[in-house]
Amino acid sequence: MDESLPDLGELELEVMQLVWNKGEVTAEQVREELTRNAKESTVRTVLKRLEDKGYVTHSVDGRTFVFRAVHARPQVAARAVKRIIDWFCNGSVDDVLVGMADARMLEPRTLELLAKRIEAAKRRN
Repeated sequence: MDESLPDLGELELEVMQLVWNKGEVTAEQVREELTRNAKESTVRTVLKRLEDKGYVTHSVDGRTFVFRAVHARPQVAARAVKRIIDWFCNGSVDDVLVGMADARMLEPRTLELLAKRIEAAKRRN
């Protein structure tokens, strides 16, 4: 995945959430589902911006642009977390996870499940 994906603004993130949830969307579908009133031209501008930033791509069905995500939500989320880890913890994932555990952000059961998932990921790699 491209490490240089730019940050998302608030409206861009809301649109991306709709794209990820629906799989494929048109500008009109996005406009109908947004929590705020937005003109279709505004939605088209946001989708164009997201495409320019590398988050979505489109195909054309008749005269309608159909948008879909370039990267899955978990990939984009992992990239965002990596930037935070690099920024605050000099790249130390251990520091972040231990800090989350110390702050009781992670329940003991969640820690056990994470350990199992990490082991499974290590076996795949």
